[in-house]
Amino acid sequence: MTLEAPGAAVLRRSLRVTAAACTGFYALRYAAGLPAAALYALFAPIAIGLLSAVPGTGRRQAVVLLRVLPLAILLVVLGTLLAVNTWAATVGMLVLGFVLAFAAVGGPRVAGAAPGLQLFYILACFPPYAPEALAERLAGLAVGMLLLALAQILLPDPPPASYRERLAIALDTAARSIGAGGIAPDQLREAGSSLRLSRLPPSERPAGAGRTHRGLEQAGRSVRRMLDQLAAAADGPPADDEASAALLGKVAEACDSCTRMLRHGNGPPVSGALEQAMRGFQAERVRLISLPPEPFLAGRPSSEALRRQSTVLEIAESARAAEIAIVIAVNGRPENPPVPHDEFWYAEISTPRLWVRRILGNITLRSVLLQNAVRTALGLAAARLVAGSLDLEHGFWVLLAVLTLGRTTAGATWQAVRRALAGNAVGALAAGALLIGLGSHTDAYAALLVPVMLVGFSMGPMLGIACTQGMFTLVVATAFAQLAPVTWQLSEQRMIDVATGSAVGLLCVLLAWPAGARHEVRRAMADLLYACGSLVPQTAAALMTPAPLSPPMVRTMPSLHRLRLAEAAYTQFRSESGPATDADGPDWHAVLITAGLMLQGAHRLPRYGLRPASGPPGPAEDRVRSTAEALRSQASRISDRLLGDPAGPATMPDLGHTTSPRAVDLEVWMTDISRRLSRIEETATRPPAPPGPERDAHP
Repeated sequence: MTLEAPGAAVLRRSLRVTAAACTGFYALRYAAGLPAAALYALFAPIAIGLLSAVPGTGRRQAVVLLRVLPLAILLVVLGTLLAVNTWAATVGMLVLGFVLAFAAVGGPRVAGAAPGLQLFYILACFPPYAPEALAERLAGLAVGMLLLALAQILLPDPPPASYRERLAIALDTAARSIGAGGIAPDQLREAGSSLRLSRLPPSERPAGAGRTHRGLEQAGRSVRRMLDQLAAAADGPPADDEASAALLGKVAEACDSCTRMLRHGNGPPVSGALEQAMRGFQAERVRLISLPPEPFLAGRPSSEALRRQSTVLEIAESARAAEIAIVIAVNGRPENPPVPHDEFWYAEISTPRLWVRRILGNITLRSVLLQNAVRTALGLAAARLVAGSLDLEHGFWVLLAVLTLGRTTAGATWQAVRRALAGNAVGALAAGALLIGLGSHTDAYAALLVPVMLVGFSMGPMLGIACTQGMFTLVVATAFAQLAPVTWQLSEQRMIDVATGSAVGLLCVLLAWPAGARHEVRRAMADLLYACGSLVPQTAAALMTPAPLSPPMVRTMPSLHRLRLAEAAYTQFRSESGPATDADGPDWHAVLITAGLMLQGAHRLPRYGLRPASGPPGPAEDRVRSTAEALRSQASRISDRLLGDPAGPATMPDLGHTTSPRAVDLEVWMTDISRRLSRIEETATRPPAPPGPERDAHP
């Protein structure tokens, strides 16, 4: 059953965290007599093992824990020193909260440990101000982290299929489809869908800033596009000429070589072989369409044959892009500078510079990662200020509530808060009864800690946030009762703290970003359509430049930047629950696909598309230019409509079947764009989100 695997993973995680936390806690509390160290040994595995999503499995997770240990130590040191007064601790929380939350720009692997690391500062920055206890705190932290690393090795999760392996399987499917055939179009599309990042665990997603991750991510998009193109070609009449068959054979060879390279790291494709085959294929097309159009002359291809060949060339270009990206991902740098430069701009840039570009690219109000980081930092800082000003005895629970209950929309946050408060109320009653019944019998609490943690950490994730909060209240009560004498009022204090943190978190969400990514995704997609729409006339102009002349360069870097921001906004949008993600609004995924199609054509057609011979432009060329401009207008109109402009739809000129063989490649590309834009416009009828800051005016 589908629930067995997640349930087993939750149980293993519960066992690891419970074993590490309780072992360190008992050893330091009872054997060493160090209560402060015992507290940190208890919370370190909980923070990293439960609140964080440490990437990988087994030894890989243990290595990650050892790498973040120095940072965790630094955060405890800062928290201990800044606990001297409320304002110092609040400023520290604001700065560190933003830095750790903004670490999401590095991808899920970097962002996964951020919540747990924030908890280390939160735990240390509250009174008592005791710098003399710093060594004991750090000892407990180190013991807890090392024990959790050991537990990760002894009780690992089964490794998931890596992205490289999924990519290799998809390439193998493409090669078999070209060679032996017999693979249904639906199977090809499903093979491509398996590469969607949403289908992978966060730890396996190639979302980092380095060349390896960028190369794998681009290869995945290229292979998905190739499989979709193969599926579309399988639905129509085949390209049965010898030149097309030969080029597809080269594509299959490249897929096989890339598969071996991904799995074994050897057998790279022959550098430039596929591109040379594509140029030869195109040169033969140019030769044939240059023959006189006489009925008795054999060999001149029909317009329909040229269209099928254009589809074959698109498949080959997708394979070529995947091949180059895989070489970059595996070897670090390609043998020769890849072309076009805009598409593989990251290939020859050092990793530190790539990280700088990733960070600077997200320092914009259009970045949902920046918005999330600002909201998180403000919420945690406000919670620290409130807790310190009210002199709450266990104020770190206020910040923990903000950290764990905050969502990206006001509605989702309210749902989480409501359930958490209900769970805490039940847990507080149970904990109060437990504390009254057992009194000061420390040995009874010690005996209960392991089963309470094991049950709470297992049942909570499977039964929801209310159960999680209630069981955690019991865990806190059984642990704190062993550190100092407590009464049933401990449950009351936790209830007050959680309610305070919930109110602060809800208020911050209401003020900072109440609608989540709903409005931002509209702005990002509108900007993306506007930017990519301008590529169509530029590409048409390059293709209509007579053959002896060099075509003008199409600048795609601004559009690529818009694509990255739109993808981030869409990812945030799809992670939110509630009406923001229903199916009645615009088809954002279709917008991303259409933008990718525009970018691919802008890269491919100036290099491989058929171009007119020298001479004055004919009627067919003029019609192509006017259609390209109409497509730009349509994309701009949809962009404005997404932002609430009520302008009605305009009538699109029908390109039809061009009479010029040299305009066939452009026709195939623009017809596909026109069809996709029309579908997007049909879905772009939902009223826009509540007004927000206006988008920059179009230049």
